[in-house]
Amino acid sequence: MSLELTISISIGGVHAAARPTLIKTLLGSCIAVCLYDPTQGVGGMNHFMLPRGDPGRNDGAQFGAHAMDLLIGATMKVGGDRRRFVAKVFGGASVLDLHDSVVDVARMNIDFIGAYLREEGIPVLNSDVGGRYPRQIRFHTGTGRAFVKRVIRARDRLMAADRASAARPLPYGSVTLFEGE
Repeated sequence: MSLELTISISIGGVHAAARPTLIKTLLGSCIAVCLYDPTQGVGGMNHFMLPRGDPGRNDGAQFGAHAMDLLIGATMKVGGDRRRFVAKVFGGASVLDLHDSVVDVARMNIDFIGAYLREEGIPVLNSDVGGRYPRQIRFHTGTGRAFVKRVIRARDRLMAADRASAARPLPYGSVTLFEGE
């Protein structure tokens, strides 16, 4: 039995492997895409935070457009054929209660990756996106199998702490806005 290499990635991470590798990440509103070439048995994963960065800048892989280009390139470099790629997509959870926010980052990420993969002609075999809970993802590059675990307790603790701090009155004290003159 051969030992499988384990790699953890975080925001801006991209990893592809020619040999069987377990790639792990933890997602909230971010997205992770797992690409796999079933004929060659190679695959990779990325983890991005926002769909796009500032125009004209060479943004890193924390932005979806660049992260996808890097993932496709890295998976091809280890032997994958773009014509055979299939994808699995995870993340895009609304983990914080931001009722008054006009920007829904999770929804923007989900919409972006759906459109991107359609435009590139990469079929999505499975996805687990949206919802309220963070996800722990484990992707096996040698088989293309992905496992998802929702991190329910972590979100519940975060929300309870947020509610407790909101209920607690802020301390009053002296504030000096401008000094002198």
